[in-house]
Amino acid sequence: MFSAIEQHTIHPIPASDRRGRPRDQFTIWFSTNMTLLTVVTGALGPLQCHISFSMTALAFLLGSLLGAVFMALHAVQGPRLGVPQMIQSRGQFGAWGAIPVILMVVIMYVSFVASNCVVGGDALRSVLPLLGAHPAILIMAVLSLLPCIIGYRTIEIFSSAVSFITAAVILLCFFVGLASLPNGQAFLADMHGSFAGFLQAFSIAVLWQIATAPYVSDSSRYLPDEKASYPRIFLACYGGTVGGTFLAMAAGAFLSAATGLSPAVAITHMTGPWAGLIILVLGLSIAFANAMDLYCCTLSLITLLHSCRTSWQPRGRSRLIITLLIILTATAMALFMAKSFNAAYSALLDLLMAVMIPWTAINLADFYLIRKGDYHVSSFFERDGGVYGLVNGPALFSYGLGILAEIPFLNLSFYHGPLLERLHGVDISWLTALLVSTLSYLLLARRKTASPSL
Repeated sequence: MFSAIEQHTIHPIPASDRRGRPRDQFTIWFSTNMTLLTVVTGALGPLQCHISFSMTALAFLLGSLLGAVFMALHAVQGPRLGVPQMIQSRGQFGAWGAIPVILMVVIMYVSFVASNCVVGGDALRSVLPLLGAHPAILIMAVLSLLPCIIGYRTIEIFSSAVSFITAAVILLCFFVGLASLPNGQAFLADMHGSFAGFLQAFSIAVLWQIATAPYVSDSSRYLPDEKASYPRIFLACYGGTVGGTFLAMAAGAFLSAATGLSPAVAITHMTGPWAGLIILVLGLSIAFANAMDLYCCTLSLITLLHSCRTSWQPRGRSRLIITLLIILTATAMALFMAKSFNAAYSALLDLLMAVMIPWTAINLADFYLIRKGDYHVSSFFERDGGVYGLVNGPALFSYGLGILAEIPFLNLSFYHGPLLERLHGVDISWLTALLVSTLSYLLLARRKTASPSL
């Protein structure tokens, strides 16, 4: 029964099972970002930052180009080490020191899955009005679960088709919507807006990219470890996440700037008979992105449980059982909290994304600047942490320092940093966290005289 199910979980992928092409990372990350949720995020440019479509599109493009650098640098770690992203964190934080970070990632993933079920369910109901709220959420949960049952290969195979279909729908939305405007050229030429608003939109795109950093190695760890392919892996991941994010966010900005309405309502207003198809495709694409969230959440939860029992060798059956428990938990949250869910969990996700930025800084600094990709992978699975120990003080100190550096500049729904007003509401917490955590860790970390090898 379980022969067709992916058997590998958190332990290193053997060389005999390493296959795939770097370009596959392009379609995975392109399709993962081409969802209605990304479109809705793009609408924040004109609606919240009060800048024109062209100004918003430029800010999103530049922000994605910068933020994706940090995100895509994690892609090389997958083939190099052959393990999921969170297991690798033990090499920076220690066996016990990594537990708080992993726990936050699990909470973030479960929240993403539940939130996506609510948003996707709302999209289904807008196309099929007779469908109740709970049945719509259940449909999204089932569609999210199906690709995860077999495993990562299913997600990889379907990503190409999803990329093509969603890109076609987004372009259709642009062309039909632009044709409906009385003066499309003037609309595109409009560059009104403040510099502060531009920086706000820029930061939204940067944060969107960095927030996906805990996913990346999970999808690239099956690639062969060939040093010559590292640049192609980086570029494929980088191009996919930038392309998918920019197209979807630009569509949201276009719809809101042209109508002043939310994207779903604006699609109906501007695209006429095509509206149902566009909303349905973008809504269903959330299920594919949700499948990736669910898959990565499973690996992270297995990592967390493995911290308590290092002798455990989780395989396909364990992955399937944990996946089912996660989707049941997330679905229950979505069903019983649907009316108040989005507001509450939007605030929680904002906070969780903020606390993941110092982790990204420390992880990348350790991998590229201190150890240069040279890790003793078997130590990740030892009870005492092997050569990395139970707790790495410099990493935890730098992590905490990065969070403290964010606080004065945070712009959350429930908290506004004391220096935010001086910056006209521009959230630069991501920048301060990256700089402070990286510099602190580089100063405090001491490389061992005998560097462990793979």
